[in-house]
Amino acid sequence: MAVMKVIEIMCESDKSWEDAAAKGVAKVSKTVSGTRSAFVQSQSVTVRGGEVDSYRVNLKVTFEVK
Repeated sequence: MAVMKVIEIMCESDKSWEDAAAKGVAKVSKTVSGTRSAFVQSQSVTVRGGEVDSYRVNLKVTFEVK
């Protein structure tokens, strides 16, 4: 039987939501082993000067507890 844990993180990118999610998963994977999945809970942008400045995602990351 596997025991799973979920953590929530916010990630940001100046390129896209997909890039923000990929950066978040890469960062979590450096400190948490057994990462299984990431669920995009929400997406948002920051605005500066009337234009999109950065893309943000809230991720729920699931990993196996050893």
